[in-house]
Amino acid sequence: MITRALKDIFRVNLGVKKYERVLLFTDRPSENEKTDESDSERRSRLRCISLLTAETGKNFCKTLTSHEYPATGSHGAEPPLELWELAFGEKAIAVLKKEELLFPLLMKEAKDTDIKRAEDIIRRHKNRAVNCVIALSNYSTSHTRFRDFLTRICGCRYASMPLFDISMLESSMNVDWKSLANRTRKIAKIVNDAEWIEVKTLNGTVISFSKKGRKAKADTGILTRPGSFGNLPAGEVFLAPLEGTSHGRLILEWAPTRQLQSPITLTVKNGYVVDISGKDEFTEYLTAKLSERKENGNIAELGIGTNDRATRPDNILESEKILGTIHIALGDNSSFGGTVKTPFHQDFVFFKPTVTLIYKDGGKETILKAGKLLRIE
Repeated sequence: MITRALKDIFRVNLGVKKYERVLLFTDRPSENEKTDESDSERRSRLRCISLLTAETGKNFCKTLTSHEYPATGSHGAEPPLELWELAFGEKAIAVLKKEELLFPLLMKEAKDTDIKRAEDIIRRHKNRAVNCVIALSNYSTSHTRFRDFLTRICGCRYASMPLFDISMLESSMNVDWKSLANRTRKIAKIVNDAEWIEVKTLNGTVISFSKKGRKAKADTGILTRPGSFGNLPAGEVFLAPLEGTSHGRLILEWAPTRQLQSPITLTVKNGYVVDISGKDEFTEYLTAKLSERKENGNIAELGIGTNDRATRPDNILESEKILGTIHIALGDNSSFGGTVKTPFHQDFVFFKPTVTLIYKDGGKETILKAGKLLRIE
């Protein structure tokens, strides 16, 4: 089953051709990171999976380049220079350096005019870019300009697999991909008819926001079209709430890789987290990240899980895909329809939510009630 699931990444999910070039990368704990024994073991398993996946993929493509780099320390931070060179080609990156655009891009400080200039450079050299990326890093590169340029401009197919664990090959990756895709697209279509969304959970979370002008997208795991991007394991409908419109309260019971010892409360006003309270040590981490930049507290994403084979709650890559859950993220949303740019993007999963859509005419429809999908199947 494990071998088949690994092969399916290349032949089913990405549809890799014999003549194509694939870039696979992972990251290792940096000198500045503090990891406990459990986290170190998980990171070690991730590295082993990347090696096994690279070996498996050699039979499916012309060339497969495998690369490892020191971890950035944050989801949504841009990967290092050497990965940009491997992905886009040294010539394109040399021009970005010469035009003094690369450093602002890496720091997520590039202005809109700078991004446009960088896009023009990448576009002129897009034939040198890789055809597919398998991102098996601990820290997610999904919400980065690196990923955005590769998919949107170069037509690269991109499988983002942060925090991936071998158990997923037997659960959330062992799924009926066609059925998952159909379910996910149906939910996205329904969500896209709404202008406002309200979320409530049994633990006291209450939040609402506008999605006016924003499109919900379907993460189906089928990444065979040029420019396709998504997670593996897949299975979510996601969107960027309209900035400044989110109000409410989030009660966190799960960190990305563990259950909290006690809940953390985030108070949200005008689109941003304005207060954090809780006794779990994760409170300190969140407080520190949100104090770095105001943008890190932006309500960046709402996602709805659609994968009926996803089960584990202690790994955000899989838990946010569990059918009937929702997840809400803080930080960057610039790569999927939002306007906030920051080197931080962190998701939090919520169980047994009730999700209500509010339409332009004021009508309401509940599509999730206490975690149960209504009229979707």
